[in-house]
Amino acid sequence: MRIARFSIDGNVAFGAVEGDKQDELVLDIIKGIPFADFELSGTKVPVSKVRLLPPVLPNKVVAFGRNYAEHARELGNEAPDAPFAFFKPATSVIGPGDEIQYPSFSRELHHEAELAVVIGRMCREVPRERVKDVIFGYTCANDVTARDVQKREKQWARAKGFDTSCPLGPWVETDLDPSDLTIQLTVDGQQRQLGRTSEMIHSIEDLIVNITEAMTLLPGDVILTGTPAGVGPLNVGDEVAVTIEGIGTLTNKVVKRG
Repeated sequence: MRIARFSIDGNVAFGAVEGDKQDELVLDIIKGIPFADFELSGTKVPVSKVRLLPPVLPNKVVAFGRNYAEHARELGNEAPDAPFAFFKPATSVIGPGDEIQYPSFSRELHHEAELAVVIGRMCREVPRERVKDVIFGYTCANDVTARDVQKREKQWARAKGFDTSCPLGPWVETDLDPSDLTIQLTVDGQQRQLGRTSEMIHSIEDLIVNITEAMTLLPGDVILTGTPAGVGPLNVGDEVAVTIEGIGTLTNKVVKRG
């Protein structure tokens, strides 16, 4: 099931996305919230009549770096022996169609297409055999990075945590095998990144076991699983699109920060 979060007439709701063709998609509005038992209301609205929002509002975004060997090498880094985590704050999250604001303190903004895991229940110290039980679904992400700031500062908080640096969407796919999916990123229609989730160094199970040893995850929290090779610059005016097999396409435009 594809579950979207959207606004219409000033109201925010969740809905199940129905249909295959983009211009014919409709939302069956959900009664309640999708992290608990819910029912479909039967009230349907065309996707074209709503504004899609970030599919979740995470308490925290836990991101894992250098989880694809070729990406680590392209930036002159060694692939880590163990998962390597950092954070993006909730204020970095934007949705499909929202604008990525080029930060005033950077001169080298990069795109990073990623598979995002959405957590479905509160969990801590999750054993490997129960990881699937705590996953709500999957969505597309762009770990937008101020690369010059990342290189200059030992902490990545500003480089990867600035406002609008974490586009998510367009919805959450709850029925998906994430083990070998195509990840593609284009800028103004030109392919920049192409990889497969099977190329991850550390699996989704590895990542969730690792982070829940240290902290509690809450429903709606997001795990970013790393980016394949091909990261590169974004400029004001660019339209960047992340497409993941079985999920859909997340598109955002880069603008000058006002």
